Amino acid sequence: MKSNNMLLKLLSLMIVSSVLIASCGTAAPATTAPADATDAPEATTAPATEASTGKMYDGVTIDILTFVGPQVAEPLQRRGPDFTELTGATVNIITVPNSELYQKVLTDAVSGTNAYDGYLFAPSWVVDFAPAGLIEDLTPYVEADAALEWDDVAPFFRDFNSYDGKVYSIPLDGDMHMVYYRIDSLEEAGLEPPKTWDDYLAVAKALNGKDLNGDGEGDYGSCISKAPGQQAYWWIWSIAAPYIQSQGTSQGPFFNTTDMTPLVNNDAFKRALEVYKETGLYGPPDETNQGVGDSRGLFLQGRCALTMDWGDIGPLAIDPANSKVIDKTGAISNPGSTEVLDWATGKLVACDATTCPYAVDGVNHAPFASFGGWAGAVNAAVDQKQKDAAYAFFSYMAQPAQSNADVVVGSTGYNPFRISQFENLQPWIDAGFSQVAAEQYLNGIKESFDSPNMAADLRIPKNHEYIQVELDRILAEYIAGNLTTDEAAQQLYDSWETITEDAGRDEQLTFYKGTLGQK
Repeated sequence: MKSNNMLLKLLSLMIVSSVLIASCGTAAPATTAPADATDAPEATTAPATEASTGKMYDGVTIDILTFVGPQVAEPLQRRGPDFTELTGATVNIITVPNSELYQKVLTDAVSGTNAYDGYLFAPSWVVDFAPAGLIEDLTPYVEADAALEWDDVAPFFRDFNSYDGKVYSIPLDGDMHMVYYRIDSLEEAGLEPPKTWDDYLAVAKALNGKDLNGDGEGDYGSCISKAPGQQAYWWIWSIAAPYIQSQGTSQGPFFNTTDMTPLVNNDAFKRALEVYKETGLYGPPDETNQGVGDSRGLFLQGRCALTMDWGDIGPLAIDPANSKVIDKTGAISNPGSTEVLDWATGKLVACDATTCPYAVDGVNHAPFASFGGWAGAVNAAVDQKQKDAAYAFFSYMAQPAQSNADVVVGSTGYNPFRISQFENLQPWIDAGFSQVAAEQYLNGIKESFDSPNMAADLRIPKNHEYIQVELDRILAEYIAGNLTTDEAAQQLYDSWETITEDAGRDEQLTFYKGTLGQK
């Protein structure tokens, strides 16, 4: 990173139009969105600035809403003053609990309160906000924004942040669930990293109660977040996906694409429920009340043989101040299954060339792009200057100069989403990774993204109700022992059917098939 003096020198030397100066001296478009791409100004056009300082957003304040940190919010808060120094805009970051974020954004936009100029939220929510005109179409901004290097953003994330062919949010983060394991503990026990979820349970059972960190106390075979009201609903879907989806990403794991009936009241999803619940037998006694931060902390303390998480653990595991598992952490694409759902009968059938065309060594994998990464959207109802500044801030955060520094630090909560971040190992090595650790970590994520059977997260209207309300509620009841497996599957099926009927079955089916690339 260049010093502030160097930044200011670059800023004074460069001619800027609708662009920002990023911290590495690269330009990023910002001021106003052109009517179409052909109207986009050249980056060498001199601006007509109003402020005496020459900073194009002097006097502009933008309020950005996201969830309570420190992860995710912290980089925004840390880089806000730098953005102010470069542009003049004041950045306020407002946070709410993750469970309240969707409703807070919706209420602000629908009520016309418009207290926030931008939102850092789940890109899967775009389909609730874009069709209603509540968030800004950012396509013209992106097309004029050379410094964003949009082509370097991995295709999945470009698509996941778009709706109807238009860009509505800017990714700052890439999310893919993967399994982390203790290399040393498995080797000492003569065990291989799990290829299937049955393998996962076997490894967890074998290592549960062993002293994994040398403190003389028994540790845990598996640590997986299960607390309600947090993020457990993504973990269950990472387990369920390979049982349900076997014919490629366009098949989808959530609904039948002929009639929009939920794919949850069947032997495949029930088996996933059983696996998810059994992992708790090999975890900490209070796992039902633990969030992802708790399970991460236990893994980093050397107390877990296995865990499933987003990409955060990779960088966290190399931190000498907080990790006892440096160079002991392996990372793999999520386990799969040797049996998959027969959609016609609801039964599990063995993998073969027909039922599992993408199987590897007889195992069907469907790595789950859970959540899809945090992304910035702009409120369509605020003044143009606020829109421009909010977009400029999200662009600044997502540009390589800032992003490359943030994704290699586990505490930011930001994971790689740019093609170059998987190809260039040097920033990872500079951050403290060994070359072997960097290659394994990045290959684990890349293998998932490259899978022809990758499962994308649900991205249809009311997905918040389907997943973060009903699935979360029923999962909590099931884990608590208040529902049998059959009862949980039936309740989820019934509740999802009610949501679909209320929203309009044909409309929801059209949305769902569209997100899968089906006609």
